[in-house]
Amino acid sequence: MKSEEIQDLFLKFEDAAAELEGVECWSARDLQVLLGYSKWENFEKVIIKAKDACKNVGEQIAYHFPDVRKTIAMPKGAEKEIDDILLTRYACYLIAQNGDSRKEEISFAQNYFAVQTRRAELVEQRLLEFERVKAREKLSQTEKQLSGVLYERGVDSQGFAIIRSKGDQALFHLNTQMLKKKMGVPGNRPVADFLPTISIKAKDLAAEMTGLNVQNKDLKGQSKIEKEHIDNNLAVRNMLTNRGIIPEDLPPAEDVKKLQRKLDSDEKKVLKDTKKSKQNRNE
Repeated sequence: MKSEEIQDLFLKFEDAAAELEGVECWSARDLQVLLGYSKWENFEKVIIKAKDACKNVGEQIAYHFPDVRKTIAMPKGAEKEIDDILLTRYACYLIAQNGDSRKEEISFAQNYFAVQTRRAELVEQRLLEFERVKAREKLSQTEKQLSGVLYERGVDSQGFAIIRSKGDQALFHLNTQMLKKKMGVPGNRPVADFLPTISIKAKDLAAEMTGLNVQNKDLKGQSKIEKEHIDNNLAVRNMLTNRGIIPEDLPPAEDVKKLQRKLDSDEKKVLKDTKKSKQNRNE
C-alpha cells in the first residue's frame, strides 16, 4: 500500500472511533464499510468467527460485542432502525484477524488494531510492574517502622532480623535460605525483591499486624514479639491457602530493583520526548 493510502485509512479508522462510558469502540456497521464488505450478511459471518475467538481466550463476548440498535436515514426524510454491534478495540482486532486478508483494508486493520492492542497490553504490564515496585517500597517502610517500635521494646537489629526470618518461615513454610534457593535469589539480596506482588503484600500485612499488636498488647522482649509475628504470618498464610494460594509455590518475579531502573528509564524518556516535542512546536 502507498503511504497516502495508509494515511487515509488511518484517519478513517480514527474518525470512526467513538467513546461509550470511557471505552473506545466502533460501530460494526461502520467497520463493515471500512473493511470493504458490501453486504452485512457476509460481514456478520466474520463477526461470528471473531466472537468464537474471543470466547476461546476466556474474554466476555457481551463486553466486547454488545448488541445495539442504530437509526439510519431513509429516502424522503424517513428513518429506520437496524441491528448493530458496538465493538471494542480488541473485538475489532479479532474481526480483522478473521477477515479476508486479500482485502487491503483487512491487511491494514490487522496491523492497525494489533499495534493498538499491543500498546494497551504494554500499559497494563507497566501498571502491574509499578504496583509491584510500590508494594516493595511499602514493605520496606513498614519493616523500618516495625524495627523502630521493637527497638524501643528491647529488640536490637539482630533480634529483629531473627523475628523477620521466623515470620517468613511461618508464611512460606520454608526458612529464608531454603526459600532463596528455591526461588534462585542471590544470597546477598533480600528475598522480598524477588517475590510476586501478592507475597510482598502478604509480608507487609503481617508486619503491619505485628506492629499494631505489639503496641496494643504492650508486648516487650524478643520471645513474646517473635511469637506474635509468627502468629500473624500464620494467619495471613491461612487466609491465602484457604483461597487456594500457596505462597511458596508461586513463581519468583523479576528483580524489583531492575524493574525500578526500567520504570525510571521510561520516565526519563517520556520527559525527554516531551521536551523535544515542546521545542519542535516552538521552532
